[in-house]
Amino acid sequence: MSDKTTYGFTTTILHNDRQKPIEQGSLHKPIHTSVAFGYGDARQLASVFQGKEPGFRYGRQGNPTVAALEDKISKMEGGVATLCFGTGMAAIGALAQALLKDGDHVVSSSFLFGNTNSLWNTVAGQGAEVSFVDATDVANVEAALQDNTRLVFVETIANPRTQIADLARIGQLCRERGILYVVDNTMTTPYLFRPKAVGAGLVVNSLTKSIGGHGMALGGALTDTGLFDWSAYPNIAPNFRKLAPAAQGMAQLRAKSLRDFGASLAPEAAHHIAVGAETLALRMERTSANALALATMLQADERVAAVHYPGLASHPQHALASELFRAYGSLFSFELKEGIDCFDYLNRLRIAIPASNLGDTRTLVIPVAHTIFFEMGPERRASMGIAESLIRVSVGIEDTDDLVEDFRSALS
Repeated sequence: MSDKTTYGFTTTILHNDRQKPIEQGSLHKPIHTSVAFGYGDARQLASVFQGKEPGFRYGRQGNPTVAALEDKISKMEGGVATLCFGTGMAAIGALAQALLKDGDHVVSSSFLFGNTNSLWNTVAGQGAEVSFVDATDVANVEAALQDNTRLVFVETIANPRTQIADLARIGQLCRERGILYVVDNTMTTPYLFRPKAVGAGLVVNSLTKSIGGHGMALGGALTDTGLFDWSAYPNIAPNFRKLAPAAQGMAQLRAKSLRDFGASLAPEAAHHIAVGAETLALRMERTSANALALATMLQADERVAAVHYPGLASHPQHALASELFRAYGSLFSFELKEGIDCFDYLNRLRIAIPASNLGDTRTLVIPVAHTIFFEMGPERRASMGIAESLIRVSVGIEDTDDLVEDFRSALS
């Protein structure tokens, strides 16, 4: 029998549940629907509530099915602990809910998912200052730092224009200044990239997207990589200071965003996401290859004005993407030349589906300026490089030739 203890990405995730005892020898962690957990000894119940021993208190703060998924995500990201939330936006919202106070300052990439942009504007309206910068150059981040800067937030590959943050240099800057570095890894996933490698203290993943992968469950996660010194973070409450420094951040996040704010992930959704995660590597290889084929075809067509995909040599951060990522991901966007109506084009597609999700097994398309980025207005869209004809494509696992022909035929 093999005595090997370190396995590859897929083997580790596929067999992770069985590293701990599972009821009746089940291959999957069962779905625990109870919201309450009884103890035979009342002293043990008190001990669990006081954090003196592990256990479950109440379903809002965690349950065995969710905990099994959290352990899976930690393994994926090489982290020390993970918290799961009801959505990816709840995970990002937890940063503000649990870690920021009135008068704090945040530096964020200006190239953001539309809802994240909206969230930071909400945070700014509640007393914390937010500076949006072009994070493709670390100099812009450094210039925006203040004495009260509490965290720097970036996405690996921006949605939808695919700008890539100066990830490693921003990580080095944050490490030198003692600032929490938060990286949203949704577009790359932990299979293509681990933000821990560039110094991220916290990693965000929208589990709804590629990790769950089948468009059937909402979820989000924050993973503590173990790199940030929480003892130096000024906003940790006194009761959490009693814990070991490495545990303080996640303990406060769990209490403030799950116990108090209730942004919890349901066990049924956790089960769907955990099963979907088993094939993440296989799906990312296929969708990345499909995306490169589609982007290459569209770039060569005279009816297409621009294609934004890190896998193309024409992309401004192509060299950086090649250095950092295992592949270039499943998302790209493109602009049609003037005179070609984007709605008419989308309506001619027969395989790709007009829909707003990402990371599904099916290829999804959406006219960005008219839908998910409509609310922010033309001036803000222009500052983010979002043209009125921009189409975002989340590439699925369909046969490559079928997809290429579908997008080519729709141009005719």
